[in-house]
Amino acid sequence: MTKSAQTCTLGTPLSPSAVRVMLLGSGELGKEVLIALQRLGVETIAVDRYDHAPGQQLAHHSHTIAMNDPQQLRDLILREKPDLVVPEIEAIATSVLEELEAEGVVRVIPTARAARLTMDREGIRRLAAETLGLPTSPYRFCDSLQELQSAIDEQIGYPCMVKPLMSSSGKGQSKISGPADVAKAWDYAMAAGRVSQGRIIVEGFIDFDYEITQLTVRAAGQGEQAGQVVTHFCEPIGHVQVDGDYVESWQPHRMHPAALDKARAISKAVTDNLGGQGVFGVELFVKGDQVWFSEVSPRPHDTGLVTLATQYQSEFELHARAILGLPVHAALRSPGASAVIYGGVDAKDVIFDGVAQAMNHPQVDVRLFGKPECYVKRRMGVAVAWDADEQRARDLAKAAAAQVKPRTGGTV
Repeated sequence: MTKSAQTCTLGTPLSPSAVRVMLLGSGELGKEVLIALQRLGVETIAVDRYDHAPGQQLAHHSHTIAMNDPQQLRDLILREKPDLVVPEIEAIATSVLEELEAEGVVRVIPTARAARLTMDREGIRRLAAETLGLPTSPYRFCDSLQELQSAIDEQIGYPCMVKPLMSSSGKGQSKISGPADVAKAWDYAMAAGRVSQGRIIVEGFIDFDYEITQLTVRAAGQGEQAGQVVTHFCEPIGHVQVDGDYVESWQPHRMHPAALDKARAISKAVTDNLGGQGVFGVELFVKGDQVWFSEVSPRPHDTGLVTLATQYQSEFELHARAILGLPVHAALRSPGASAVIYGGVDAKDVIFDGVAQAMNHPQVDVRLFGKPECYVKRRMGVAVAWDADEQRARDLAKAAAAQVKPRTGGTV
């Protein structure tokens, strides 16, 4: 793992001096990273699997390719010659990133190895539980319905969770309460996985009080720590998930001091091993002062959208600064909350009613992501709110999100 911090000399976009950054995945989180990079004079390249993704709408250059196709990805990187490649999703041909990084062609954020290990649930779970010895839920990996049933009968028991090795926003995840649910859970995981792998993870339930996201930032140190990579922690983020998908988050989430210390120790152990620079979203289960590792994403986290309202530097600004080797400031500005605005309809050319009413409160803001197509359960925007009282902030955010109503404006 790289111990010394890597820095960039910033230049002028669309000129020979430009620092060129390519994002692989340009949804709502990538869009915010692109905005943060452009505020620092970085030339940006947005790549996604569909046209007119949110980040493609504002980047200097955009491309639509199958990012899990090794040849397409290699050809694009060699043609565009970015200084940094920033994966924003899991479904990427990470073998190509490892090859190009080893050849010295490009620097991958945080590292190509980290992108590979975190692209599916198996790599990162084995790293955390088997290599680092961190506490996790009981688990097994299964390649067939029969293996899943055997794992439940022999080790995991009921209830349990089944997840595809690679998926996003909770897709393909389901709870198995008894034998009647097993086949249905397997079929759902197979249908919803990002890549057709035919392999799942089954996890036993942990009796936890709540789950958090610990945003962990590896960035260039300053002063006596200049030249070193230093770890910073944001305040813990609490969140509510429905069917594995984040619907609400708030910051800070109040924790027992011993639990917070353990959460940060686990987060540092994982991110130190992954290496590189940038923001990592570490998901953890907590009960009293006990903490279990769940997952990690080597990039800004969806629950971290709340930081648009709560921190001096949002998770997106922290990520942009960290990967460029600039100083970061991870402190909380105000407690706050976020609530998701769902599509509600299956349509293109969507109109959003109620935005003015939602933004009528001085402590509320709304972000619409600009996705070209709307689905009933697709995340189309977010409402954020801030208040010294966390519950008040949550109430404001949820009320604002509920006022925004997408509806069909054109073609279906």
